[in-house]
Amino acid sequence: MSAAKKVFLKGNEAIAMAAINAGCRYYFGYPITPQNDIPEYMARHLPEVGGEFLQAESEIASINMLLGAAATGVRVMTSSSGPGISLMQEGFSYLAGNELPALVVNMSRQGPGLGGINATQGDYFQAVKGGGHGDYHLIVLAPHTGQELYDLTIKGFELAEKYRCLTMLLGDAILGQIKEPIDPWKPEKTAGDPDREWLITGARGRQPRLIKSLYLADGEMEKHNWRLQEKYRRLAAEDVMVETRHTDDARLVVVAFGSMARIAKTSIEQARAKGLRVGLIRPITLYPFPTATIGEISRQGARFLTCEMNTGQMVEDVRLAVENPGQVEFYGRPGGSVPTPEEILARIEETYQD
Repeated sequence: MSAAKKVFLKGNEAIAMAAINAGCRYYFGYPITPQNDIPEYMARHLPEVGGEFLQAESEIASINMLLGAAATGVRVMTSSSGPGISLMQEGFSYLAGNELPALVVNMSRQGPGLGGINATQGDYFQAVKGGGHGDYHLIVLAPHTGQELYDLTIKGFELAEKYRCLTMLLGDAILGQIKEPIDPWKPEKTAGDPDREWLITGARGRQPRLIKSLYLADGEMEKHNWRLQEKYRRLAAEDVMVETRHTDDARLVVVAFGSMARIAKTSIEQARAKGLRVGLIRPITLYPFPTATIGEISRQGARFLTCEMNTGQMVEDVRLAVENPGQVEFYGRPGGSVPTPEEILARIEETYQD
């Protein structure tokens, strides 16, 4: 791993720089606020490293271009927001069925419908439960700082190749537009084995290969689906990422991800300064979800307050993870309304039981 000089970047720009440094050489996308800095950066800098930027005619076209490029083994990325990600859902299902690695970025915006361009976490269900058809999952990573946007972009490519899965980096308008100092770095390995047995690279003296998601022989589709599920189980066993803070003695644990976790960290420190034993669980992988971590802490007798910028989505997974769903309370702010640390602190004080 090689390090570089610290730079001051928008979150969207950090993602784009990280993608190029990770070896991404193909980007297909369509503009939509609040992530337009990503295609702008890629359009400017990909040609400098011999890469290709293509603005597709739609998000539907861009996700299918992504599928075609991924089948050749190159590192490829697209990015969008709310309505554009919705248009890509069929392509997500095909990428999962074909077991193709790629990275998609969702800088989520308000909804339903066109909504607005402010930050929200209303795309949680769509990301972790799957908006396309069939039994499949994406790997979903949830950064909460500019540096994590950079680091998890690189991690996203690596996980995609390790599991032959589509990886989603799920951010929002706050993270995309916030500007922070970034320590850029380059991984030693910037692509998978060029001789992977499934790549479509031209026969060249070998038998032709076929990447497909259509299985019509008796029992073939079931076999394929169980194999996918085994891959997801291995992913959950090996690559869950979660941050915990002050959980050893906590009577109340805040569960939050992304931008909401940034705000909640301040609220938790304010609460502890008042003598309240409050901790934090921040899922970094939203899929696979840190079920075991939450379950273990729930057995210590802690109660939970799930904080999200939506009307209640991740809270369902928290309730499934704890021993007693009655331990879990919810605080939400939907539609682009961002709470202050003091507002979350007030809800902590209301929920806290010594």
